[in-house]
Amino acid sequence: MTPEDARVRAEEEGFDLVEVAPNSRPPVCRIMDYGKYKYEQKKKAQAGKSKGKGRAATLKEVKMRPSTDEHDLAFKLKNARRFLLEGDKVKVTVMFRGREMAHRRNGYAKLDQVKEMLGELVTVENPAQMSGRFLSMILVPNREAVEAARRLEEAGAKRLEQTQGLEVAEGPEETEGLEEAAGLENTEVSEEAAEAESAAGDSNA
Repeated sequence: MTPEDARVRAEEEGFDLVEVAPNSRPPVCRIMDYGKYKYEQKKKAQAGKSKGKGRAATLKEVKMRPSTDEHDLAFKLKNARRFLLEGDKVKVTVMFRGREMAHRRNGYAKLDQVKEMLGELVTVENPAQMSGRFLSMILVPNREAVEAARRLEEAGAKRLEQTQGLEVAEGPEETEGLEEAAGLENTEVSEEAAEAESAAGDSNA
């Protein structure tokens, strides 16, 4: 039908005339609820973005020395853990300098310590290998363990929010209690002052 007839029919039925395929010949129009159509298009776009989040894992790197102490190592592994929870691979590299090359076993021991600290979160994709002055291994996330860790962190965050909300809710009541106690103390002080003034008046008389 002609566009004019289509518009009339759409108005009679209480809908809109929407061009859904402008590049076809002839262009295709439909009689529909335009608001609902836009909502469905938005949902499809959001679904497409969600699928896009399943991106290919990227390779992150964490570097350390054979002499890296426990505190620094824990900090570096905190970053490694975050990368793994995001679904990325992690390359752990031990860098040797000077005479450290004569004690490569310390580097292998450091990588073993890293695997032990990360535990079930990781699977070794490439075992430790030397390349010049660098000893590296590549770790990939263990999907089941990573998912369990994510759920645990989310549950912990919710508990923290609930606890903070409870503390905020209790705040005004605690303040009122302090104000009441302060008011009571002020009253007692006033009464004592009045008694002292009365006694002084009696002695002057």
